[in-house]
Amino acid sequence: MIKKVDHIGIAVSSIEEALPFYTEVLKLELLGIEVVENQKVKVAFIKAGETKLELLEPVSEESEIAKFIASRGQGIHHVALGVESIEERIRDMKKNGIKMIDEKSRIGAGGANIAFMHPKSTGSVLYELCEKKEGNNHE
Repeated sequence: MIKKVDHIGIAVSSIEEALPFYTEVLKLELLGIEVVENQKVKVAFIKAGETKLELLEPVSEESEIAKFIASRGQGIHHVALGVESIEERIRDMKKNGIKMIDEKSRIGAGGANIAFMHPKSTGSVLYELCEKKEGNNHE
């Protein structure tokens, strides 16, 4: 059902300011930066072994990431779990009593299909289901 931890989302006020820690100090590889308009965020994917780190910078005050930083500060935002057949996984979660933020998958960074579980159902951790398409440039 779950293939792996795909990435860990980290909310930051500025990718430009945060990036040197990851690329220069930790010596991790930057895979790419993109803006995800429908989520009002700029994201940077960084390779950390088999898992990626996803830096999330708000590009609007209405962004969920802007609200997260305002209330909790910068830091870990979510854990993304790599899955196949995301719509089936969403149905499985709901059958098991997990409240979903996203009742159907939507397009996220890198063109992946994503859906978030509500942290009230998961021990206060925001989990994302993430189904990558073939040829995704952030693999």
